[in-house]
Amino acid sequence: MKKVVLAYSGGLDTSIILKWIKDEYDAEVIAYTADVGQGEEVEEARVKALETGAVEAIAEDLTPEFVADYVFPALRANAIYEGYYLLGTSLARPVISKGLVRVAEETGADAIAHGATGKGNDQVRFELSAYALKPDIEVIAPWREWEFKGRADLLTYAEQHGIDVPVTTEFPYSTDANLLHISYEGGVLEDPWEAPPAGMFRMTTDPQAAPDQAEEVTVSFESGTPVAINGEHLDPVALLTKANQIAGVHGVGRVDIVENRFIGMKSRGVYETPGGTLLYHAHRAVESITLDREVQHLRDELVPRYAEMVYNGFWFSPEREALQAFMDDVQRRVNGEARIMLYKGSSTVVGRRSDGHALYDQATVTFEADDVYDQADAAGFIRLQALRLRMLAEKRLGEGE
Repeated sequence: MKKVVLAYSGGLDTSIILKWIKDEYDAEVIAYTADVGQGEEVEEARVKALETGAVEAIAEDLTPEFVADYVFPALRANAIYEGYYLLGTSLARPVISKGLVRVAEETGADAIAHGATGKGNDQVRFELSAYALKPDIEVIAPWREWEFKGRADLLTYAEQHGIDVPVTTEFPYSTDANLLHISYEGGVLEDPWEAPPAGMFRMTTDPQAAPDQAEEVTVSFESGTPVAINGEHLDPVALLTKANQIAGVHGVGRVDIVENRFIGMKSRGVYETPGGTLLYHAHRAVESITLDREVQHLRDELVPRYAEMVYNGFWFSPEREALQAFMDDVQRRVNGEARIMLYKGSSTVVGRRSDGHALYDQATVTFEADDVYDQADAAGFIRLQALRLRMLAEKRLGEGE
């Protein structure tokens, strides 16, 4: 290897990896920091990469692409993994991988590298994405190669080589931030009985300290994509940013789960996804009045499969792309708006409407007098639905069951 493009965050792992690759492979390292909405960390990482020995440090703003082409397609699919996780990290990895491969091609690099461990999902996500985009790409995964056994070893190495790292032995948990969420794992969080440390969360207010006054938010959708908040039309990045701000103040979007990693082990992850949680509930509310029952039920059967594909790293797979086409086709009718009440960690639907696309008909469902539905028709419907049940019951009773 003569030149390697490293996915660089400026955190403990990638800071050590930059130095390690230089020494182990005698190669030049280009640090690539993808901005997917983590804020000031991006420029800090770029500067730190140069100080740590990178021959070049590239910081690229992928936030518009990340939100429009990854977050919102997943939102249209109502993607949620194992009932809780809105896939914040999972969605960021393929867009970062795409940037890594592009920079490797532009700079004539021999390989790309990442800081994912050999126990986690990210190694799979980075590498499956890279191979799908460039089949002949070489990948360096130091956690699968070096002699270090854990992050305590990395802290010792950093101290020996004068590498400044943001993790301390007091709170050695890892974080990963983007515009959709922040994840926390490892260290003190590895005990699933132990509560997250006080003051750990960065995007959300502690629900107990959130405002005592609830706030109502209106989210508008066009073909399943959020386009406005409280009547203000916004581009994707601005909309998700505003959703984060509004929901974060009320402590919405905290999740603490033990999830099933793709490689087989269970892992405790703590996430905060304020804006994504608000948009998810608003989206389902608009769907409830615009989607046909059987279409909605069929789509809901496929949501776990879609979420699993994304979680496991198969964003660029033909099956995810095919399923996305179905999800997006279903969303053509999802036009309207929902009202969500935010209060001390909760997001509750309090209203939904759709002009021209609503399948909800008040004249049909009313408990008052109407001239569109003959209630006597239900008797025949029920008798037909009960036919097989009655026949089975007669046989069972005749046989003495």
